[in-house]
Amino acid sequence: MKNFWDERYCNQEYIYGKTPNIFFAEQLKTLIPGEILLPCEGEGRNAVFAAIKGWKVRAFDTSEAGKIKADKLALENNVNIDYLIDDAVTVQYPPNSFNTIAFIYTHFAPAIRKKIHQKAITWLKPGGKILLEVFNPKQLQNNSGGPKDIAMLYTEEMLRDDFEGLTIDLLEPSTIELNEGKHHTGKADIIQFVATKN
Repeated sequence: MKNFWDERYCNQEYIYGKTPNIFFAEQLKTLIPGEILLPCEGEGRNAVFAAIKGWKVRAFDTSEAGKIKADKLALENNVNIDYLIDDAVTVQYPPNSFNTIAFIYTHFAPAIRKKIHQKAITWLKPGGKILLEVFNPKQLQNNSGGPKDIAMLYTEEMLRDDFEGLTIDLLEPSTIELNEGKHHTGKADIIQFVATKN
């Protein structure tokens, strides 16, 4: 997958745009800035937005090409982001490190998905939030992005199970119009999820 993303991110164009995901931006408005983690952050659009809004931002991705563009975007906006090259399975952060962790279109294979989500819970401070927007199985009928393998798409039941123990504030499937660069454009079937660590 690293080679896939390096190839996708290697040109000058920001393939998902430079502006943040709308759901992510709206949710941040409701929260007091603190420490935030953005797994699989790619070209940095959400990380840079959070930094502009006063958050202390950490992010990671396997793609060096993505990190180069994220660092460039941060420089353009005169902010700092702490961006590691690492994999979601192996990356480690201390327990209780983050006020918010945001999974924005981060799709993992079934064998590792729950393990990664459970690990994220340990990184979250008490009272901290998980924010998540992902594609659901209906997305297979659309041409607006996302995995073409149904096993990589998420259901409400999966998310309830993966984040068991958290208080669910929002768990809502919906159909939206995406406008996030050439790879996320058009009708999309998604799930939006917010949960709080007690």
